[in-house]
Amino acid sequence: MTRVTKEPAQRRQEILDTAMKLFYEKGYEKTSITDIAKAMGVAQGLCYRYFSSKEEIFDTAIDQYAEVLTNKMKSSVNFDMPLKEMIFNMSTFKDVETDDNFYYKVCHGTEKKKIHYQLSMKICEKMMPYATAIAEKAVETKVIKPINTKSLASYVIYGQLGILLDDTLTADEKLENIKEMLNRLLNI
Repeated sequence: MTRVTKEPAQRRQEILDTAMKLFYEKGYEKTSITDIAKAMGVAQGLCYRYFSSKEEIFDTAIDQYAEVLTNKMKSSVNFDMPLKEMIFNMSTFKDVETDDNFYYKVCHGTEKKKIHYQLSMKICEKMMPYATAIAEKAVETKVIKPINTKSLASYVIYGQLGILLDDTLTADEKLENIKEMLNRLLNI
């Protein structure tokens, strides 16, 4: 068998992508590092060169997927818009997530609530700096009264999880509820 050399970043991504495909097909618990290496056609030690465990591979993949989604959501933030317009025009999960990849498939579904919750928490963590900056601008421009902007951002970002994780609401109802809550909370 011919040895194929790849750039470290490319090889690392290949491990993540292969792992997520197998986590979807076989389930996380039933997938091993050996399975990942075999699916890639490489020695098991290669996977360990980049990751210390299956858990690290999974956590890295979730973090990376959250970063992709967050970057898409952040791209719609326009600090020149009035706050209300910014909130109502900001990209949402519905705008940025598609079900055409294994990352999405591993993280969604009724039997995958724990994984979806982990992804949601990671997205919240990554959105905090942007929500804080939005709150700071709103205070600075006197759109809202002075307040601890980091606390406000945390309340707004993490507070949405109660609605987003509610299985009794459709995606559109979730978004409608979130926007109405933000409108009322910020009194705009």
